[in-house]
Amino acid sequence: MASRTPGVSAELSAEAAHAYAEVAVANVRREYPNVLHAVLEGPSDVVEPHVAHPAFHGSLDWHSCVEMVWVLARLSRLVPNVGTRDDVVAVLAETLTAEKLAGEASFFAAERNRSVERPYGWGWALTLAAELEATPYREAFAPLADVLVRRFVEWLPKQAYPVRAGTHGNSAFGLVLALPYARLRAPELAAGIEEASRRWFLADENYPAGWEPSGTDFLSPALCEAVLMQELMPETEFAEWLDRFLPTLPRPFEPVAVTDPSDGQLAHLHGLNLNRAWVLRRLGFRDEAARHAEASLAHVTGSDYMVEHWLAAFALLYLTEPRDRAAP
Repeated sequence: MASRTPGVSAELSAEAAHAYAEVAVANVRREYPNVLHAVLEGPSDVVEPHVAHPAFHGSLDWHSCVEMVWVLARLSRLVPNVGTRDDVVAVLAETLTAEKLAGEASFFAAERNRSVERPYGWGWALTLAAELEATPYREAFAPLADVLVRRFVEWLPKQAYPVRAGTHGNSAFGLVLALPYARLRAPELAAGIEEASRRWFLADENYPAGWEPSGTDFLSPALCEAVLMQELMPETEFAEWLDRFLPTLPRPFEPVAVTDPSDGQLAHLHGLNLNRAWVLRRLGFRDEAARHAEASLAHVTGSDYMVEHWLAAFALLYLTEPRDRAAP
């Protein structure tokens, strides 16, 4: 049996890697339909997506395009013989040019856009920056990363309370995504993430996990908070905190069903299954993680565009970050 790259789950078959790369290539190059998030100050601000976002204008919206480029960058690093490698290399080269990324940095540097994509898109962009660290694209990406680091550092002290939604505004998930890059390149952001996380979450206890999910969640607020605190705490301190916060873990988390994958909001629930799978594995609940993953991995490709334009990123978080601790 061929050996596997460290960090890649055996569940990521060559066929799945090929399919993920193929759908990500198509998504990044597909400009329409498009949901464009921006603050308009006048008619001249009404522009086509590729003008507003020279690099990340595909895959329905900005953050999903960033996710798909991350999928390609990660597969390129971890699965060197991925089937569509020529297309993968071409899309990365087309997308990650210094000129295009300077345009992205300019967009987020504009004061009117200071809260656009906060914190979800910011976190994914810094996740991509960390993935590009050892590639020729690191230098070109740095100006955008610098702007988003600055935006994070400005915002965190002012955010008095966390957002506990199961969608893009979730505070904990955005910080989990941003943390690896912060530790690599932005110690001021790493310190800000730790300060804000402890301020927001350290005293939490007896979370009402039975209230999850809401009907359009793609994140588990409880488990995103748990994985963030796991990253920030020594193991013993974290185990004590988790026992107070979620004393019934892994109950009551059960896989959820998607009734209409063509409805972009209802399709979110596939992401919830994979988000839970990723966190439950990291917490050491491997059987429960596998059950959640099984419910949605088959839908990453071959489903509706409302699923396909983003779900591969959540699948790869689960399949290529199999780190776990012993279950509490």
